[in-house]
Order: sequence, then C-alpha cells, then structure tokens
Amino acid sequence: MNTIIKKGERLSPWRWIPTLYIAEGLPYFAVNTLTVIMYFNMGVSLSQLAFYTGWLYLPWVIKPFWSPFVDLFSTKRKWVIAMQWFIAIALAMVAFLLPTKFFFSLTLAFLWLMAFFSATHDIAADGFYMLELSQHDQAAFVGVRSTFYRIASVFGQGGLVMFAGWLEETTGNIPMSWGITFAGLSILFFILAFYHHKEMPEPADDKPFPDVTVKSLAKDFIETFITFFRKKGIIPALLFMLLYRLPEALCIKLVQPFMVAPKIDGGLGLSTSQVGFINGTIGVIALLLGGIVGGLAISRGGLKKWLWPMAFSLTLPCIFYCFLAMWCPDSMFLISSAVFVEQFGYGFGFSAYMLYLIFFSRGESQTSHYAFCTAFMAMGMMIPGMFAGFLHDWVSAVDLFNISGPQGFINFFWLVFASSLITLAVCSIIKINPEFGKKTMQPENI
Repeated sequence: MNTIIKKGERLSPWRWIPTLYIAEGLPYFAVNTLTVIMYFNMGVSLSQLAFYTGWLYLPWVIKPFWSPFVDLFSTKRKWVIAMQWFIAIALAMVAFLLPTKFFFSLTLAFLWLMAFFSATHDIAADGFYMLELSQHDQAAFVGVRSTFYRIASVFGQGGLVMFAGWLEETTGNIPMSWGITFAGLSILFFILAFYHHKEMPEPADDKPFPDVTVKSLAKDFIETFITFFRKKGIIPALLFMLLYRLPEALCIKLVQPFMVAPKIDGGLGLSTSQVGFINGTIGVIALLLGGIVGGLAISRGGLKKWLWPMAFSLTLPCIFYCFLAMWCPDSMFLISSAVFVEQFGYGFGFSAYMLYLIFFSRGESQTSHYAFCTAFMAMGMMIPGMFAGFLHDWVSAVDLFNISGPQGFINFFWLVFASSLITLAVCSIIKINPEFGKKTMQPENI
C-alpha cells in the first residue's frame, strides 16, 4: 500500500494524470448523456427531459464566476479529492432514488449538485495540473490528459449506456438497471477519491493566496468582466459564440430518444445497448478524427480560410438525421454511417469555433476572457437544448410532408437543418486576422 505523498515530492505524472482526467470527464458525460436516455426510457416526456436536464448544464455556464474563489480556500489537491467524495455520494443518492415514486424531481436535485461538484472539480483539477507540472511537462502531457478525457467519453457515453441497456434486457426492470449503473459509477468515484488521496503529490505552491481577499478578488473580477464587454467587436463575437452551434444544441437532447423511440412513434427502434455502441464508440471516434483533421487544416491555411468550410461541415450533415427520420432504416450500418459522418463533420467544424474563442480572448486578461468565452459557449448549448423538446411537440402537429404516421422527429430535424442558416449568418459578421491559426504565424501577429 502506498503512503501519502509528502509535500513537494515529485512523482511521475503518469501516476495521477490519467485517473484525474477520467474523473473530470465521467460526471460531465453522466449528467449530459446518461440522464437523457435514462429518463426517456423511464417514461419522462421529451419536453420535460430536455428542459430539466438542460438546467444541469448551468454549473458549467457559471463556472467562471466562482472559479477565482477556489484559490482563496484550502488547496487545489484538497478541492479535487473533496469533490470526488461529494460526486460519489451524489451518484449513490441518484442510484438509491431511481426506483422511488418521485424519482424525477429527487434525482434531478442530486444530479444538479453533482454537476456543481463536477464543475468545481474541473477548476481545481486544471489548477492542480498547472501547479504541479513545469511548463515543459504541461505541454508534454496535454495529449495524455486529452486522451484520458476522451476515454472517459467512450466509457460514459458508450460503456455505461451499453451496460445499462444490457441490464434492461436481462432484468426487464429499467429503474433497477439504471440504479445499478449509477451505483457502480459511485463506487468507482469512491475508489478514485481514495486513490488520489494516496497518489496525488502535494506541490509546495499549492496553497491559498495569502494577500488575496474576497473583496479584492471580487473587484478584480468585476474589472475583468467589464473589460471583456468593452472588447472590439463584442456583439458579433457573442452572437457567434451563442449561435454557431445552434443545430447541434437543438439536436443533442433529442438524438438519443429518437434512436430508442419505437418506429410506431417515429423513432429508429434501437435498443439502449445499440445506442451506447453507436454514440460511445463510432460517434466518439468520428468526433476525434474530425477534430484532428480540423486542427491540421487550420494550421496550414489559418482560421479565416477554413471558417466557411468548417461552418458548412458542422451544419450540413444534420440532414442525415432528416433522412433517418423519414426512412427509419433497420440497417445498423446505415445508421452508424450517418452518425459517423455527422460527428466527423461536427468535430471538423468545431475546430473553428474553439480557435475563434482563443482569437477573441487575446490581449489583456486573456485567461479570464477565455473563461468568459467558454461560459457563453456552454450557454449556447444549454438554452436551445432546454427548449428542443417543446419545439418537437410544437412541430409534431404540422403535416409538412403529407405522409402517414408521426412526423414529430421528421419536422424537428428539418427545422434543425433550417437553423443552419443562423450558423452561416453569424459567420458572416465576425472579423478574423487572415494569418491567425497558421503554423508559420509570427508572434507579433497573434
């Protein structure tokens, strides 16, 4: 058994970075992916599950507002471990409450707490990473942390969904199946918290800032907030941050219910396990490939050159969901191929979005301004997703294509495709340095 690492002692980052970033990713995907298909399978309506699970995204939206205050109390290491214990307890409560009569409201309360704990864990974990590692090691391990975060994505969106689906088919008891899944995730977090208590080092610099008070921190935050909104081109930039991903924001809450809904209701009639496999493996792989190709493309031609191709790449593949809704194919190959193309296009197009946030954040208080940009990014996903279910219900009664059977998903996905025009519109109003993003760009042009 390892002993607790002494303050200042240097250990191989391989002992804690992989598990730390798995712990960072799993709650996020549990809150934003598992909950949607779980509540749908348990009979919650599309409008309710989209609206209320959308609120679970709020802690990541407002994270920049309390992140500076984490520096005032205790150490980053203690924050990380404490949040992992709290996440484990919240997951256990979700597992316990799922079989109850008032499961929806009760589990939502603990899921929101878990989301808050997870967002706080993100702040502390990233801060700890920068404190413990030298600049060279930070650069060397950035790929490692990203890889294990993506492993958490595969496990959270794929493995856990497939496991819950297998339990549903085996036991025939949906609440119990998801209760066991969340209980297993809770046990994993208890193990992670105990492991990190033993294995995470204690950097000598990991301590509260002695000369910083709540008053001075609040003053600095307000000044930084004001300077952000005084940046040149702030209105077009905010519209771009909020609306560039509108088609994806509308889709994200309804794609999984569409896949598992019976054909008689206009869905694809897939099992929960099949959805977990498609989204958690094929979808994630396509997303990663798209992001890699997008990064390489921008490094060669710059952000301005690739903005429009990437905007079309992010929006146009939404049409595949329109065709799936109209034809309802039985072929797993066709469904998986459509998801692969859509996710690859999204990953490719998302590269432009993330680099624009970096571009707009440049200058004084770049780190804080980037945090505000990511908050607007999260808001742009949260608000449309909350109302996607109501939008589906609204268009369900409209007969656009004069075909028999339910048209809710068909009309909804065509409306999502039409929203691509908004993405293209916000691309036309922003200004970008033609050299930004190129690999050969000189420092003075950044």
